Amino acid sequence: MNDMSIPPEGPGRQMQDGDVREAEPAFRESYWKLRHITLAGLSWPAATETKGSTPVIMLHGWLDNSLTFVKLAPALTRLGPVHALDFAGHGRSGHRPEGQSYLLMDYVADLAELVERYFQETPDGRINLVGHSLGGIVGALYAAAFPERIRNLVMIDSLGALSRPVDETIPQLRKAIKKRIAGSGRQVLYPDIATAARAREGGLSPLSHAAALTLIPRNMKPEGNGYVWQTDSRLRHPSPLMMTEEQVLASLSAIETRVLFVRADQGLLSYGKDLDKRAEAIANLQIVRVPGGHHCHLDGETRPVESAITQFLENE
Repeated sequence: MNDMSIPPEGPGRQMQDGDVREAEPAFRESYWKLRHITLAGLSWPAATETKGSTPVIMLHGWLDNSLTFVKLAPALTRLGPVHALDFAGHGRSGHRPEGQSYLLMDYVADLAELVERYFQETPDGRINLVGHSLGGIVGALYAAAFPERIRNLVMIDSLGALSRPVDETIPQLRKAIKKRIAGSGRQVLYPDIATAARAREGGLSPLSHAAALTLIPRNMKPEGNGYVWQTDSRLRHPSPLMMTEEQVLASLSAIETRVLFVRADQGLLSYGKDLDKRAEAIANLQIVRVPGGHHCHLDGETRPVESAITQFLENE
């Protein structure tokens, strides 16, 4: 297990409105039809037409969407084609049918079906997987269950699923069912995207206004004289069943591939408990510390994250 720190390249700065990197490869909309849902996302072509390159699949965090990787994805195109997904219920992907919940393991199942249907013809039958937050959790579970399909795994401010003690199983179930019966309430109508972006700036994982303006338009849809959230409101419902810490450790210990944990200095895991045990459970783990918060790959100076991930994926 390697633990290193990458400083910012030059003075840190906040992303400004209209701030676009030069020569970024253009992305296109992509859709992947699965048996019970259609997933959407963004795709960047490989920077060079090299046969045999390993595709990179990118998984976003809870309530985010594929635009969270708009700064990071272009840097990875020199490794191969890059595809950033919208999870079910997020962005432009389909929503779960009425009566269903957004269960963690269903995201893993969606990813497994996507890889089997659309990414079988890779050089060695494997992909590179980069996940942020929830995306890192899903990626870790998929890597544990399907080691033959993963070449490398990167987790950004993510190191295994949220866990609950076993004696909280029934209280958690009760809370989830009560919320499901009560429903989600009425949608908030925003007069414009900028107002919605300001609403997104706060919360558990704060964003600068510029980063929020980059991210949230894909989660919005026009309605009447304004905009409402396109994101499925059921995503905010409590999960009826959560993993215990023992189960999380067991899932992490089952990962066979190379793993990079990108740990943000001001991220949600900067003061996390039990991270040492989780890190020790992964046999082939590298850790890199980077400046920034939970969205260190999107907000502020992102080059340290780009450098760490590209170096990891290139230097096998």
